[in-house]
Amino acid sequence: MNTRDFTTTFSVDQSPQQVFDAINDVRGWWAGQIAGSTDKLGDEFTYRYKDFHTSKQRVTEFVPGSKVAWLVLESSLNFVEDRHEWNGTTIVFDIAKRGGRTEVTFTHAGLRSHHQCYRDCSSAWSSLINGSLRTLITTGERSQEEA
Repeated sequence: MNTRDFTTTFSVDQSPQQVFDAINDVRGWWAGQIAGSTDKLGDEFTYRYKDFHTSKQRVTEFVPGSKVAWLVLESSLNFVEDRHEWNGTTIVFDIAKRGGRTEVTFTHAGLRSHHQCYRDCSSAWSSLINGSLRTLITTGERSQEEA
């Protein structure tokens, strides 16, 4: 059984600090409703997307231009049997300068391929990270979708 965490990577021309700032503008790229502060160590915020997904995250790592991590404290995913699959998982953004570009590696540590939500969640993360977040970083254009 494959149990690797979900991960995806992309590169942009913007600086590591610009990438870091965009990641922490969570409302600018993660479509849905967000309550709470998202841009400093120890912040806690709640994310809700329609009736499908609610989760509460705590910012556990916050290294400007380098790394952001959120611990999922609570989750409720109404499209899987174990609605709390995300509980205790960690959402990580690693930022590094590589070959004159800035590389962003996104990992949802604990979102494993054997979990029921893996297919749908990894597809949604791919779209958000490689679409909405990348667009915010490269153009400054914020996601307009609300739940």
